[in-house]
Amino acid sequence: MILPVILSGGAGTRLWPLSRELYPKQLLPLASKQTMIQETVMRLHGIADLGQPVLVCNEAHRFMVAEQMRQMAVSPEAIILEPCGRNTAPAVAIAALYALQNDLDPLLLVLPADHLIKDTENFQTAVAAAVAAAEAGQLVTFGIVPDRPETGYGYIRADKGSVSSALYPVAEFVEKPDLVTAESYLKSGDYFWNSGMFMFRASRYLEELKAFRPDIVEACERTFESLASDLDFLRLDKDLFQTCPSDSIDYAVMEKTADAVVYPLDAGWNDIGAWSALWDVKGKDAAGNVIQGDVLLENTADCYLHATKRMIAAVGLRDLVVVETADAVLVADRNQVQDVKKIVEQLKKQERGEALLHSRVNRPWGTYEGIDAGDRFQVKRICVNPGASLSLQKHHHRAEHWIVVRGTAKVTCGEKTLLLAENQSTYIPLGEVHRLENPGKIMLEMIEVQSGSYLGEDDIVRFDDVYGREPK
Repeated sequence: MILPVILSGGAGTRLWPLSRELYPKQLLPLASKQTMIQETVMRLHGIADLGQPVLVCNEAHRFMVAEQMRQMAVSPEAIILEPCGRNTAPAVAIAALYALQNDLDPLLLVLPADHLIKDTENFQTAVAAAVAAAEAGQLVTFGIVPDRPETGYGYIRADKGSVSSALYPVAEFVEKPDLVTAESYLKSGDYFWNSGMFMFRASRYLEELKAFRPDIVEACERTFESLASDLDFLRLDKDLFQTCPSDSIDYAVMEKTADAVVYPLDAGWNDIGAWSALWDVKGKDAAGNVIQGDVLLENTADCYLHATKRMIAAVGLRDLVVVETADAVLVADRNQVQDVKKIVEQLKKQERGEALLHSRVNRPWGTYEGIDAGDRFQVKRICVNPGASLSLQKHHHRAEHWIVVRGTAKVTCGEKTLLLAENQSTYIPLGEVHRLENPGKIMLEMIEVQSGSYLGEDDIVRFDDVYGREPK
């Protein structure tokens, strides 16, 4: 059996302001109407002897990951929550330990959640071609056939002289080269881009990892013993997982093992690592512009322009990226978009919320979005999914006014319970225990007006929560 292991722990800082730490690129619909993690799962359909995927994700993203799988009618084998990032070698080790716990030893097909692959048929052909080698104990990596001298990717050099099959022994892994070196790699035909996709038996991966990084295996085994069910998730102990060294599969295993082989994959692959990558893969107008949203252009060429909330009007621009969101606007040279991560670093140093969240914030019950704010007040738009409910809670520093604009709200306020229809409202006094629920079959949309001396999201005393979130 092939067990897909989908790694969804990245932050995607180069795609700010769309990608945020708590809403990263793999959860966004960047290349199509599907999010990138949904596309990753969809391209598996049709592979023979395939199990349901094991998803390894940041615990802060768990409800969004689960909801996106639900939208696809996919029931994952497991959603394993990482309490902190420790790179790919420990993440896959945990997945391998999970796969082996029922005395099974499946082939693990390890896939990042944030890659674009246009030719699904070629991808599935590559997976099928790698099965025999993985079953024989080899560790397969999928090397991307390069179509340009790329300096932003690591490379794999294949030993093409030793075999005549489609899989070649790995001669070496090479770090990101300069342009002259990349041109020589392209000309030689022996080098492939390192995709970060792998296939191997669960036991073989752990065996090789133990040979080269026994400290990682020992830490992962200790952590795996702490694995606990939490609703639809499997949660790792934070204190134990933090003791695990951070390392990638490449450094920990693939560069050291004698059994690494590479399959050349030509399937329209892109890791969507920066805005320039989206400009490369998206359809363009006659002037070479990629346009998303409400955009007006005059004498503008070879630009990427993405509007989400407001109109973008561009005049006389060349080779720029302009991305507008509700709370931020990015303007960058298309050839310098790798440095967008430096803006995110500045935001974090200044402890600004724009690095973490959008003005529209996802919660397991729905979303809320800031509309206006001032001295001692703020206004939010709240959307509650059908059948969902917020926690039973109270606030020490604010009162709230709720106005229903669509759907039906069930409101608990102290000892009272009432139903509100469209255009009806209620008042939640400061310090009153309350809960909001959507008992209907359509989305509940409300306007919330908060007033008080402190309006921060941490002013919540939580008594009961159907999603298992800890009391605050």
